[in-house]
Amino acid sequence: MKVGTDGVLVGAWAGVRPSDRRILDVGTGTGVIALMLAQRAPAAEVTGVDVDDLSQARENAAASPWSDRIRFVQCPAQEFDPGTPFDLIVSNPPFFVDSLLCPDPVRAAARHAVLLPFGELCAAVERLLAPGGRFAVVLPATEAGRFADACRSRLSVSRRTDVRTTPGRAPKRVLLELMRPDEAPAATLQDELVVSTGRHEEYTPAYRALTRDFYLKF
Repeated sequence: MKVGTDGVLVGAWAGVRPSDRRILDVGTGTGVIALMLAQRAPAAEVTGVDVDDLSQARENAAASPWSDRIRFVQCPAQEFDPGTPFDLIVSNPPFFVDSLLCPDPVRAAARHAVLLPFGELCAAVERLLAPGGRFAVVLPATEAGRFADACRSRLSVSRRTDVRTTPGRAPKRVLLELMRPDEAPAATLQDELVVSTGRHEEYTPAYRALTRDFYLKF
């Protein structure tokens, strides 16, 4: 679970603006999303926060060209208080709410919303977000509605992309961008992304265009 399609998707899809100076990756893990955001936003300082050990994230950042702009803090998002809000917050959070827990406690914590319930994540984001800031998150299609409901009154969906693994299949993942309700546009911008053509190791032009800066094979 170190590098997966979900993290690459949200790291590439999140709406980075030239004016962004402070970016936060919630649940940073090995720091992959934080590294992607540092690559995409050359003027921004990027912070990764996680409850788990961050030695791999720090090692990865130290080996990158952006080590001077990335820092990591081992702390629950609910308790994190940097003193200055963030222009962009991104997360690939633990997402399954009512499904059967994995017997491995580490894997269960990474995949299930036990340590970071949806409501608490939304409350933390609202507290940490600067005026006009955006929050980008990737979720299973089955959980996206539940997440939006948990954020209601705190954050509104401004952009949504449904992600299909191959043409004709139901969306498997949903990418959401949220803003404070009084700052969000009146209508949600919606589209979809298909990852693969259905042939072995053959990706769609749209997926290649979105992620080509991060995959050596593209």
